[in-house]
This record gives sequence, C-alpha cells and structure tokens, in this order.
Amino acid sequence: MTVFLSTLNQMGFLFSLIIIGYLLGKIKAVPDNTAQVLSKLENNVFVPALVLGTFMENFTLAKITDYGSLVIGGLVVQVIMIPIAIGASRLLSKDSYIRKIYTYGLCFSNFGFMGNAVVKSIFGDAVFLEYLIFVIPFWTFIYVWAVPKLLIPNESTDKSVWSKIKPFINPMFVAMVIGMILGLTSLNLPAFITTSVNTLGDCMSPVAMILTGVTVSKIDLAKTFKKLSIYLVSIVRLIAIPVLAIAALYFLPLQKTLEICIVCGLSMPLGLNTIVVPGAYGLDTSEASGMALISHLLSCLSIPLVFMAAEVLLFA
Repeated sequence: MTVFLSTLNQMGFLFSLIIIGYLLGKIKAVPDNTAQVLSKLENNVFVPALVLGTFMENFTLAKITDYGSLVIGGLVVQVIMIPIAIGASRLLSKDSYIRKIYTYGLCFSNFGFMGNAVVKSIFGDAVFLEYLIFVIPFWTFIYVWAVPKLLIPNESTDKSVWSKIKPFINPMFVAMVIGMILGLTSLNLPAFITTSVNTLGDCMSPVAMILTGVTVSKIDLAKTFKKLSIYLVSIVRLIAIPVLAIAALYFLPLQKTLEICIVCGLSMPLGLNTIVVPGAYGLDTSEASGMALISHLLSCLSIPLVFMAAEVLLFA
C-alpha cells in the first residue's frame, strides 16, 4: 500500500503539471514557440544543472570506494540493457528516428525524478543515497552515448575526427565532466553556487512535464491513444523489462539494497529526455510526448504491481 500511495501521489503531481502545460497550449495562453524555448532551457540550463549537481554530490572517491558494488551493478545493468533496447526498437518501428527514441526510452526509464521519489519515500534516506550511487553509470551512459548518438541530430557529411567528437561536446556532457572533477577533488564551492545549481536542477522535471503538456496540446490525442506501438514500447518498459529483471535476480545472490536499486531503476516509466533534447533542436516530439503521457499513466498500476512481486520474491 505504501508503494501504491507514494506512486499515486507522485503521478498526481506529474499529471497536474502536464495538464497545466496542455491547457496553456490549448487556449493559446503561451506563444507558439513555447515548446522550443522550454526545450532549449531544459537542454542548456536545467538538465546540465541536474547532471552537474548529481555528480558533484555523488561522484566522490569515498562513495565510489564504499559502494563499488553498486556502481558495478549499475554498469552491468546498462551493458545488458543497450542491446535489448536496440533489438526491441528494431521490432517496434521501421523509422530510424523513432527507433532512436524507442531505444533511448527502453534503455533509460525516468529513474531520476520518479525513481528518486519512490525510493526515498518507501525505503528512506539510507537506501536513497545508495540508489544515487547505483544510477551514476546510467547518467554516464546517457550523456556519453545516448544523448549525442540517439537524440542530437548529426546531419553533417563531414567525416573528420571533429565531426565525430562534436556531438559529445554538449552542455550535458560538459556538465557531467565538470561534476566528476568537482566530485573527485571535493572542492568546496561557495554556497550560492551550489544552491543555484541545485535549484536549477530541481526545475528540470517540473518544466519537462509542462513542456510535455504544451507539446501534447499540439498533437492529435485520439490518434496517439490509438497508436499500438506506443503501448507496446510502454509495456516492454514497464512490465517486460522489470519482470525479466526480477526473474534473473531471484537466482542471483545479491544484496537486498542492490536488488531494490535494480528493480526501481528498471520499473519507472519512459524518461523525458526524448522530449527535452530533440525539442531543443526543432525535431518532432509528438511520438515521445505520447510515450511519456501513456507510460506515466500506465505506471500508476505497473509500479505497485512490480514492487509487490519484488517484495514477495526478493525483498522478503
């Protein structure tokens, strides 16, 4: 019941923001380019701040040393997930751009905003800290591979070394590198800087949900809810992947905390970067918005069910 109520409260908050964005877009209370402006703010300010703050606080030598098994666990999960996501996306769509969106969505759930809220409310601060360590490899894969290769367009015909490196030099990747350096060196920054970084990072998810609502206001909802592929990718993300993970964990002698981290990281709905990043480059985000809307709606039921199964088979 705790899992259900926690998820329900979080989903109520998320959908209230989506509805606000939807109404603002529908009644034309915001300019037509609002989605693009919000996407650029997310891509250039809020997401980099979230990444910077996450790595500044958690990518320390002490934490990496003390929680090495968690970092390795997160790394192994991502190494396994990438080929699964690529293979599943090829079965779900023939369009190369949609395949990339599906690949990203299947590789990376909303493990940050949703995952943080669920873990902290259910398991407390001690497990929450370990969860933040566990997902460090997730963030690393996102900004080293997924964002530059899957979400940022690279239409240049230039085959030089710089053209291959350039997509990686984006605000999120730069923020990650700076965060790693600051975390490892344990530099004490002025309080106003850390407060600014944390506050801007906190804006990422609320603004992303408003952005989702504004984007959804411009698409045909009836058509979206009839689109079978969106339901299929959502079911793979919310049911198939966590169920397979629970089945595998049942036979593996892992620590309970690591099991909690794995189940939570894999059972959240589709992430929001598929809207935020492509939108900043003027790409079509209607498919990604539909994925976010439907998967977050379905997760109200799927997350409690997945955690109930995990509690019986793993956490007992």
